[in-house]
Amino acid sequence: MLADEASPTRIVGSWENGTVDIMSQEAVPETQSAPEHTTESTIESAPESTENFAEILSDFERSHTHKAASGARQLEGTVVSLSADQVFLDIGYKTEGVLPRSAFENNAEGVKPGDKFPVSVTGRNEEGYYELSRFKVAQPRDWSALEEAFAQKLAVVGTVTAVVKGGLSVDVGVRAFMPASRSGTRDAVELEKLIGMQINCRITKLDVTDEDVVVDRRVVLEEQARSESQDRLAAMKEGDTVTGTVRSLMSYGAFVNLGGVDGLLHVSDIAWGRVNKPEDVLSVGEELQVRILKIDAETKKISLGLKQLEAEPWEVVPTKYQVGQRITGAVTRIADFGAFVEIEPGIEGLIHISEMSWGKKIRHPSDVLKQGDTVDAEILAIKPEERRISLGLKQTLKNPWSEIQQKFPIGSQVEGPVTKLMKFGAFVQIAEGIEGLVHISEIVADRRINHPSDVVHAGQVVKAQVLAIDTEKRQIKLSMKQLIPTSIDEYIAEHKAGDVVSGRVVEASAGQATVELGEGIRGTCGTADTPSAQNVSTSVSAAAPDLSSLTSLLQARWKGNAPAASSKPEPLSAGQIRSFKIISLNADSKKIEVELA
Repeated sequence: MLADEASPTRIVGSWENGTVDIMSQEAVPETQSAPEHTTESTIESAPESTENFAEILSDFERSHTHKAASGARQLEGTVVSLSADQVFLDIGYKTEGVLPRSAFENNAEGVKPGDKFPVSVTGRNEEGYYELSRFKVAQPRDWSALEEAFAQKLAVVGTVTAVVKGGLSVDVGVRAFMPASRSGTRDAVELEKLIGMQINCRITKLDVTDEDVVVDRRVVLEEQARSESQDRLAAMKEGDTVTGTVRSLMSYGAFVNLGGVDGLLHVSDIAWGRVNKPEDVLSVGEELQVRILKIDAETKKISLGLKQLEAEPWEVVPTKYQVGQRITGAVTRIADFGAFVEIEPGIEGLIHISEMSWGKKIRHPSDVLKQGDTVDAEILAIKPEERRISLGLKQTLKNPWSEIQQKFPIGSQVEGPVTKLMKFGAFVQIAEGIEGLVHISEIVADRRINHPSDVVHAGQVVKAQVLAIDTEKRQIKLSMKQLIPTSIDEYIAEHKAGDVVSGRVVEASAGQATVELGEGIRGTCGTADTPSAQNVSTSVSAAAPDLSSLTSLLQARWKGNAPAASSKPEPLSAGQIRSFKIISLNADSKKIEVELA
């Protein structure tokens, strides 16, 4: 049947009296000449006539069909009404035609009653409505009509009758063959589903002599898809919000069907927060609203955005967060220089490796944090223009260096394991996150060593004395040799303040002299009368004893000629052996103070 095919007819009358009434059931379009039998007509039947009713009906159908199939003209349809799934059009017949909403742009959202569209009739549905197509479609009934459709490359209406070897058998007025590869289906199961369906196809081969006709459905489907795609694309513009269905998911994003046109929703435009894989957020078949970000006029590629439908989180950061504020978030990823923490979807902060511990030296952030950990942190800096927030982990913990001097005063004894050996010394952990350095010169007192490993090893627990603390530089100087017992400890233990002892002056200077009280034991003697230092060696071995002075002193005492007590004492000078009185002994600092006896 052609697009402007006349309506079915009904036969009214009685064969007994030799008359039959043939009347059109539907009104004939204005463009078509009225049938000859629009009113009751009488056909006289002579007894000798060989005509019968079947022949009369056959002649009428042939005449009627010939007039209806004279071309493949499109009709003008006027929209009458719309339903949830279909659009009804007046095509000039008593019965309306129907098109699916999907045949129009944006699912017929902009279509309204009164709009006109060129359509072609492809058949009638179960409800009696004419099935329409927006493409020019012919429904040939004879070979001449087939030749015309083939020459003009028109789509024709056919009915799939059977699955045959290699494809399908299609009735297009004559029997035609359609290869399976040109059916527009993917497998044999879908081929079976086409049996009995009315389809649009194009004649790709026509041999009238051999009655050989080959048709192609796929090319028609592709042309329709391209046409709908172009119409859909032409109606789109950047910034529009459209509805689409997720067609497929890739590692880099999701392809969304926008009603015949595909757009790419990149993984970075799915959400303001970090999305590792599109399938974590989206699923195939899901319907969603997206915004058109860009349309490439040359490649026809469409870039889509989902997060752009929500407010940009960074816009409220300056008013929502302040420096010093405590936040809680999950670690999203670990880098060599620090860890990223999600404060809220779309907003991440960085905990630099230097802000993870007060004292412990961290080689890699993964030594402290793992992806997925929930942590408390303090905001150290906010730079909205750069979309950066600096966070601190150690700031949520008590700073052990704030109490280090009270906890470990200078001169106190500490104990801990050796954590690391360097050429210049050994590091000892004296508290959690607090380490002190024992310089190589402070390890032993009785000999010189080349490397700390000559005496200690990593992990060994040692005792040391605190020599100095620098809280700003976070440095503590320790000494191990200060705790090793020496001869001075024994000397201090055997003597007390007030004891008179002999000693040799090894060095004298203005106001103070150094006196050797025994091997390796020295004390200080203060005197205002001490002259400038003599030009003598300050070394114990270099300063030779003044034997003549000692002899004279002893002889004077033996003869009773010792100097009077009221006489002024002889000034101290290097090399003298004199009597001294112990003033004080300090075991902790290992200091001895004396005065002339």
